[in-house]
Amino acid sequence: MLTTIGFDADDTLWHNETFFRLTQDRFTTLLADHSPPDHLHDRLLAAERRNLGHYGFGVKGFTLSMIETAIEVSQGRVPASVIGEILAAGWEMLEHPVELLPHARATVTALAAEYRVVLITKGDLLDQERKLAQSGLGDLFDGVEIVSDKTPGVYSAAFARHGTGADQGVMVGNSLKSDVLPMLAAGGWGVHVPHGLTWALEQAEPPIGHRRFHEMADLSPLPDLVEKLAKHHNT
Repeated sequence: MLTTIGFDADDTLWHNETFFRLTQDRFTTLLADHSPPDHLHDRLLAAERRNLGHYGFGVKGFTLSMIETAIEVSQGRVPASVIGEILAAGWEMLEHPVELLPHARATVTALAAEYRVVLITKGDLLDQERKLAQSGLGDLFDGVEIVSDKTPGVYSAAFARHGTGADQGVMVGNSLKSDVLPMLAAGGWGVHVPHGLTWALEQAEPPIGHRRFHEMADLSPLPDLVEKLAKHHNT
């Protein structure tokens, strides 16, 4: 039977990448005397990529990567005041109010009435806990997993802990790379709900033709899709 629905958090249930882009624009302005925007963005992305294994995903790692990039592109001459501005920008991101995406509350509420629903998100533990608490959605979830990365093994374990296995679960998220592809590899369904902004390190090609892959423009059709999948799967 289809028993368990997993949701990603950032840019699936609430806005996230928007604030990273705004902060990156601020970073570009702060470093304008030291690097043109395109070069700075490339250097920052390279720093983020090599630092993922050390800092993980989230605001803190992003802030440290901005500081590292500022030192690199300025050849160590970046003023302490600019470093202070970068730190302040990181603090603001960590304190930004949670803004739910359209249909998030109604969709989770509807599915929670019929299925086990689990939040599976990666990122900084404290920040993700803060956002979940502020979202007002916390009581709807039967389980919460804040993980360092999303892999087929992580999904297999999470859906075994909170459900009846990945093969009887659906994972819903905005990232093909993190939310859909590893869930399909674990034997489950993957539902892609694209966000207008996607971090370069989360981009991947859609698995067109995979029988357990679905895509929708927003969360509103999800309950109907899950009902159809359940009827088909349970017959």
